[in-house]
Amino acid sequence: MKRAHPRIPDLGRDRWMVSYMDVLTILLIFFVAAAAQVAMPRIIMNNVAARAPEPVPPPPIQRSLESLGLDLKRGPRGLTISLPQTVLFASGDDAISVEAWPLVAQIAAILRGIPNKVTLVGHADAVPIHNRRFKNNWELAAARSLRLLELLSRDGGIDESRLSVSSYSSFEPKETNQTSDGRASNRRVEIVILDEIVP
Repeated sequence: MKRAHPRIPDLGRDRWMVSYMDVLTILLIFFVAAAAQVAMPRIIMNNVAARAPEPVPPPPIQRSLESLGLDLKRGPRGLTISLPQTVLFASGDDAISVEAWPLVAQIAAILRGIPNKVTLVGHADAVPIHNRRFKNNWELAAARSLRLLELLSRDGGIDESRLSVSSYSSFEPKETNQTSDGRASNRRVEIVILDEIVP
């Protein structure tokens, strides 16, 4: 009597199910990845927006100075007001022009309302100066700072204990020294309202 051999099931007709399941799996991964790409930037932006500080409006002192049309810049020391030489001084001179007094008086009125220390910083262009009054640009820039200090303290009512002067000569130019306009911008006095407050 012959032994019956076990029958091997015919799987060929169900092979399409394997390929079909592979296609479904690939499509599922594709749609999950696409959804993640759309959602992730929104989540990241929401997290960044949540961490970002609210914009700080300029303090009243800055708004008051901006209303005078002054060139302002906030730096690590404090708020800097740049007064070009054409506003204050004649070329090569440290005498403050009469036309500049009303502007200086308005600045002094604003400074009187705050307790901050103030530094007056003189700058010059790179053209060497040597005349009967000034041996070099260091002396000219320092003299301009001193003249502005005198006007702010004497006529502007700013206590001298709040004021200091310094000179950078031609070593911190604002613009290029290769043009007449650039040199005119570099001849200036900066009023720096320090973050430091008088005790």
